[in-house]
Amino acid sequence: MVQSNNMMLIGNSDESRHGNKIGMEKQHLRHVEKDVLIPKIMREKARERCSEQVQDFTKCCKDSGILMVVKCRKENSALKECLTAYYNDPAFYEECKMEYLKEREEFRKTGIPTKKRLQKLPTSM
Repeated sequence: MVQSNNMMLIGNSDESRHGNKIGMEKQHLRHVEKDVLIPKIMREKARERCSEQVQDFTKCCKDSGILMVVKCRKENSALKECLTAYYNDPAFYEECKMEYLKEREEFRKTGIPTKKRLQKLPTSM
């Protein structure tokens, strides 16, 4: 009986340490997360939000062929300006950081990457 009580105490202390570790991990970001993964989310979201400028630039490039460097300067500048505004916005960074942390937490719970969770399951009929 004493042995089982000791095991319970050890289990409880492990859980509380584990809980604190998770809380600390949530706030701590590794170098690769700060410098690679979160900026990747930022680029994807910024492209979505600047979709009009992306479409204009893409259309200009397709229409201009080799001369796109010269002919699409205006479209390229507008696209750069839009993307840079998002990249330099601290609120946008925080939004993307929170999205990343949410995805990371979900992955740690389920072990399933976001891409696979979002894929539709094949139906057999």
